[in-house]
Amino acid sequence: MDFLKRYLLPRFMQYLLVIVVGITLVFLIPRLSPVDPVQQLINTIRMQGSYLDPQAAEKLTETLKELYGLKGSLLQQYLAFWKRLIRGDFGPSLFQFPIPVVSLIKASLPWTAGLLTVSTVLSWIIGNILGGLAGFFYQKRWAKFLENFAMVIRPIPYYIFSLILLVVFAYLLKLFPLGGGFSIGMRVPFSWSFVLDILRHAFLPALSMVVLGAAVWLQTMRLIVSNVIREDFVVYAKNGGLKRGTIAFKYVMRNAMLPQVTGLALSMGQIFSGALITEIVFSYPGLGTLLYNAINTGDYNLIMGITALSIIGISTFILLIDLLYPIFDPRVRYK
Repeated sequence: MDFLKRYLLPRFMQYLLVIVVGITLVFLIPRLSPVDPVQQLINTIRMQGSYLDPQAAEKLTETLKELYGLKGSLLQQYLAFWKRLIRGDFGPSLFQFPIPVVSLIKASLPWTAGLLTVSTVLSWIIGNILGGLAGFFYQKRWAKFLENFAMVIRPIPYYIFSLILLVVFAYLLKLFPLGGGFSIGMRVPFSWSFVLDILRHAFLPALSMVVLGAAVWLQTMRLIVSNVIREDFVVYAKNGGLKRGTIAFKYVMRNAMLPQVTGLALSMGQIFSGALITEIVFSYPGLGTLLYNAINTGDYNLIMGITALSIIGISTFILLIDLLYPIFDPRVRYK
């Protein structure tokens, strides 16, 4: 009962607070933008040569404001936004009108979820293993090489590294496609040829995120291990004659993993950094490209739909990590 009150309940309340505050900011920030999506759409219609008399333009403006949740005062818009959010209704998209926002998100979410999950997990595993070994065997040549390699790779921006991979492997060597999620003309129903084609298109975007992400995890893990190896229990294990491999994996790296588990949950926010930029460079049909197009067109509904979904997803993932943390760290259960 004390564990429920002191640990689980505060984290669940924090989870709800983060979602409410985050979604409130998602609601407010687009409305502070100078881009008026309704007026922009009307101007686009007029530029295409269509004539709109003042009365028709006024009716169209009222209809569009209702569709995009911009009708009424700011408080009324906010309450209506939460009602629609609970129903899972974000209204129609602006730049792909009249397709609902939910349909666009459903079409793009599997691409980003697959790319982000695989690349994040792989970079986390590879970076932590190499960083732990480099920190424990810090006097070895290969450990110093890994450290120097991570120092060189880590500062490179995502878009520069993605462009390098794109030019070398797709344009010059022509080993992988230049962009997209699958080849034009491929049949969407499940088949091994379709799966292999998807993997070929996803390899370079995933590689760019895995390499840069692994470099970050490697440096972080190495710093943590360099502190852990000075602890008394590690010194005692060395003096006790245990094998170095046993000490490295069962004593040092196991204790150094605790902050890295928390970092894994926070790294899911890469949709707004590396994943977004990578998807744009490779023309990958995920949420990053969809969000980029929504920002360019001032599509309130699509921006709010993607960011609200991301806030809920990332917050839920962090909550799950918090709930599972007592399994990784028994000290939490005894507090």
